[in-house]
Amino acid sequence: MQEHISYVDGRRIHYREGGEGSPVLLIHGLSGSGRWWLQNIDYLARSHHVYVIDLVGFGRSRRQHFYLTQAAPLIAKWMEQIGIDAATLIGHSMGGFISIDLAACFPAKVERLVVVDAPALPLERSRAKTAVRLARALMEMPRPFLPILFGDGLQAGPRTVYSAAHELMHSDISYKIGLVRAPTLVVWGDHDWLVPLSMGVRIYDRLPNAEFVVIDHAGHNPMWDRADRFNEIVEHFIQHGSLPPCAQ
Repeated sequence: MQEHISYVDGRRIHYREGGEGSPVLLIHGLSGSGRWWLQNIDYLARSHHVYVIDLVGFGRSRRQHFYLTQAAPLIAKWMEQIGIDAATLIGHSMGGFISIDLAACFPAKVERLVVVDAPALPLERSRAKTAVRLARALMEMPRPFLPILFGDGLQAGPRTVYSAAHELMHSDISYKIGLVRAPTLVVWGDHDWLVPLSMGVRIYDRLPNAEFVVIDHAGHNPMWDRADRFNEIVEHFIQHGSLPPCAQ
């Protein structure tokens, strides 16, 4: 994978790219970085040109203020700048929120959309309940992932993480979900304590052209918890626009 830095509207964007084939863009979640896709990049890069972005304020794009409402337009401009006419977007958690926003507002940029455990509808805002959900989610995360999770959070810093979380909790793009025209795959872990499976069902119900799959024995990060299963399902969807027979 080759590493690059681009500047869009004065914002620094770090990304990696590699592989041959149709473009696929991976967008990480809150407090994360492109490292959250380490279990998926090589597999997808066998058939696609994969771009792995660090959102502004996170990863190697850190030390900049993150604005959730600006993320989708900024990524669309970045795609234009580096010559991506359209791509399959795969967004996890907050990255899924951003991907839905981008697909709704910039439909020509999105060939297919994969939404992974994304809080795209309003969540319970109680701090106590959120803390409980977070604690349970952390308890079920695989140990090899924890150094990446905490390391990326420390890199971003508490101010950026808190600000992004606050904006995410108080944003509502539910009205945009029905505007998405790209074929969409909604992926959810069956043991996601952070963003409940019921939200995945509600998102799927609002999408005009979608498939829905639940990955067994996976939590909030199915692309890591069950990487082989996730990769197989997503690759088939990118190639055929449908679920593989084993997932139907």
